[in-house]
Amino acid sequence: MTAYVIAQLTVTDPEGFEAYRQAAHPVVEAYGGRFLVRGGTISALEGEPGRPSVIVLEFPDKAAAERFYNSPEYRAILPMRLSTATGTVIVVEGGV
Repeated sequence: MTAYVIAQLTVTDPEGFEAYRQAAHPVVEAYGGRFLVRGGTISALEGEPGRPSVIVLEFPDKAAAERFYNSPEYRAILPMRLSTATGTVIVVEGGV
């Protein structure tokens, strides 16, 4: 079943975060993921948006999403994100 990694972030260092984004892209692809949403304007239909930036990644399944997140390649660049943005990252299985 398809799985989605969803990040809701507040970027605190745009320049540093851009370096992280550039480094993360090939790692996401190497683990079978693809970007569905990468930032963009948020309009709340109900309630308040959690964070100003939303990223949605699609993976073939939850195991692939977790392999990406726990991979040595991602763990090597994760400190870049942690030092340039705050927020939450979740994985959710999808399918209808």
